[in-house]
Amino acid sequence: MNLLSFSLYTAIAGFTLYLLIVGKALILPIVVAVVFWYLIATLARTYSQLGTWGFRLPGWLAMTFAVLTFVALLVAFVDLTRNNVEQVVAAAPAYQANLEKLLNQALAFLGIQEVPTVDQLRKQIDLGNIAGQLAAGLASFAGNVGIILIYVVFLLVEQKSFGTKIEVLVDSDPARIARVRRILDRVNADVRTYIWVKTLLSLATGGISYLVMIAVGVDLAEFWAVLIFLLNFIPTIGSILGIVFPALLTLVQFDDPLTPFLIVSILLGATQLVIGNVVEPKMMGRSLSISPVVILISLAVWGSIWGVIGMFLSVPIMVIAMIVMAQFKATRPIAILLSSDGNVSHLEDEEPLDEAPASA
Repeated sequence: MNLLSFSLYTAIAGFTLYLLIVGKALILPIVVAVVFWYLIATLARTYSQLGTWGFRLPGWLAMTFAVLTFVALLVAFVDLTRNNVEQVVAAAPAYQANLEKLLNQALAFLGIQEVPTVDQLRKQIDLGNIAGQLAAGLASFAGNVGIILIYVVFLLVEQKSFGTKIEVLVDSDPARIARVRRILDRVNADVRTYIWVKTLLSLATGGISYLVMIAVGVDLAEFWAVLIFLLNFIPTIGSILGIVFPALLTLVQFDDPLTPFLIVSILLGATQLVIGNVVEPKMMGRSLSISPVVILISLAVWGSIWGVIGMFLSVPIMVIAMIVMAQFKATRPIAILLSSDGNVSHLEDEEPLDEAPASA
């Protein structure tokens, strides 16, 4: 790669980053819609492959079941969240009393004589401002949900024409079209593998965590289990938060919180450690083997650009980038840097795109 090419790639990357930041309000709903569409399409593909005695669901029926399943899961999550908010409001006085007791003990241990009460701390907070920000946030979220649903509907309607559009975009060379299709199939297969493996392991993590919290008697165990399932899709930080949140609740829930706190912290931590560091690497395989440093950097970069959604998408984005960059001689060194062991030969197509012979 000469200096001119390097400068050009750097300028393109910088301009793209600028657009992602400046156009966040416009781009983010589209990105979320694409993610929802992809999840629905993947679920429909799974339904269409299910069957017995040679029977397979028709495509339209599989898609209908996939949409209904996705909507049902969203409604169940919203309902679970609403019910748990009501439980938190009902249990707030007991939490407040335990929190004051814990603060008194901690400040007394530190030698601080004048201990502010929760009421005194609450008076320092501008509740009107917080309520206004919360209302604005909810209104923005509701508006975005409507836009996202519209995008998803149009993506589902137009998905049959995506293949034809790709062929037209590439050119009329059958060999080049076949190579592009192989690359897209590889990206699709690896992203599907990531989604299914991560979903199964997140279900296992959430299920085990739920059993631990039920055994200890932690409030809102169902909600925390679902939250742990979702947080498990965020590398590193999500796993940590999935331990910290329930553990912190034990400190304000129980009159004697030390034992519940230790049990929840240790068992949930051990679950995350074993599943995340032993089981997951074996199930993901080499094609999804990204450098841990790259994952952390990607998490920080995409998190700063798109917030929590960027954190969820950081690993799939890097997987796609590594596969695509491995197909071009000019960008293959970048793919090598992104990989965990420097070996990307299993990602390369038999005939890279930039080395393909010209059509006659």
